[in-house]
Amino acid sequence: MTTLESQRDAGAALSAPFFFRGEVVEGAAAVHRSRDLGVSFATPEIDLDRAVLPRSAVPPLLDLPLDDIVDFLVEAGRRIRDPHNPFLRDCLDRISATHTLPRALLESQIAGAGAYLDKRVLHAIVEQNFPDPKALDGWIPKQDFLGRKSFVRAFAPRLVHVLPGNSPGQAVKSIAQGALVKAVNLFKMSSSDPFTTVAILRAMTAIDPEHPVVRSMSAVYWRGGDAAVERVLFRPQYFDKIVAWGGGDAIGNVVKYLGPGLQLVSFDPKTSISMVGREAFGTEETLERAAALAADDVMVLNQDACVASRFVFVEADDADADRFCERLHRRIVERATVSGDSRPLDEELKEQIRTLVLLDDEFRVWGATDGTGVVIRSATPVDFHPVGKTVDVVPVASLGEAIRHVTVATQTVGFFPFDRMPDFRDRLASAGAQRIVHLGEAGPSTIGNPHDAMYPLHRFVHWMVHEDGRAVN
Repeated sequence: MTTLESQRDAGAALSAPFFFRGEVVEGAAAVHRSRDLGVSFATPEIDLDRAVLPRSAVPPLLDLPLDDIVDFLVEAGRRIRDPHNPFLRDCLDRISATHTLPRALLESQIAGAGAYLDKRVLHAIVEQNFPDPKALDGWIPKQDFLGRKSFVRAFAPRLVHVLPGNSPGQAVKSIAQGALVKAVNLFKMSSSDPFTTVAILRAMTAIDPEHPVVRSMSAVYWRGGDAAVERVLFRPQYFDKIVAWGGGDAIGNVVKYLGPGLQLVSFDPKTSISMVGREAFGTEETLERAAALAADDVMVLNQDACVASRFVFVEADDADADRFCERLHRRIVERATVSGDSRPLDEELKEQIRTLVLLDDEFRVWGATDGTGVVIRSATPVDFHPVGKTVDVVPVASLGEAIRHVTVATQTVGFFPFDRMPDFRDRLASAGAQRIVHLGEAGPSTIGNPHDAMYPLHRFVHWMVHEDGRAVN
């Protein structure tokens, strides 16, 4: 019997170690509960002095060439993808107890994120984020039309990363992004996943415990909103920026600490939608295809991702919309069955859906609240957040009508038919949307593209200027 199995059998809290710039720290000074499942995990005491690199210390990655950083990350990616890696295997055992996603999906998430650590991918990300990537390695000479000379550098920042709980793969990407900008990084792990970040960093330590990437990384957990920790750490004398993922409460908690010298790079709550034109109803084959593509977008990370669609606007009357809903529901159930995810909906959402069933004139519902998938057809978008493989289909006379439901909180718009996308992209952008894709392609994204309407790495760095006066003729 493994140590982890013994802990489970005894009802003991799972051990969630911390990582401080190359050193793993075990302990059980505090016991916490995971957000969704209420599983106990134990952590050591946070040593705040070790969590902060003093401003007087030069960032460890500052003088390491970007190419060397990429080579190290590529080797780390190879180790992460190794199914026999002991750190990742142990991590998956632990996270399977605290996370709502099935183990198979967690495995694919981490393996897929490991593929992010590819030389071509990493270089493409840097090149898209920086007009001149050489600014990461040194001071770039400039001269304006008046003859004034200067030097500009994308200087290594000090970052706190407040990681999301829905996607363990984001830990890999955040570590890579922090390394690419040569940052000093402190990762605040989530209660749903207080394991993956440390597991990745331990895999990197096995390559070289003294490598500057390793010495630039720390990972800890504290309960979000714990003022005893955040009042100390969230200060400009320690960090330049807080890179925060999360729901409204998490982002709102961070905002209160912002001020001169401490900025927020926010990946805040988003809702994604789909828009399906009348062309989908031309033939039975086209209708089946559109429903299948829409189901693909709904079921990204089993609808736990921000890019997962929650509302589908269809250019149809109620009768055609119902034909679409029937097929969409069948496809969602198929995907839920394959994934092995049968989490029932929470009681509040169940009650809201039960109420809709009673309102026959305004709503129609396909499916049950047992976690196998629910499709709602409504005249206007429902006033709750569809989640847990639940999607709301809204018939509209024209797709132009759907744009009034788009806001700055609308992240991804999956669109069908594809040839009508250029006619809508400017209006969607004006309404606040940040990304339009082919229906069915909400999950994958073009390497290096903006995320949440920004180039993140460009925002992460500390842009420093050395003015050197007027050129002498």
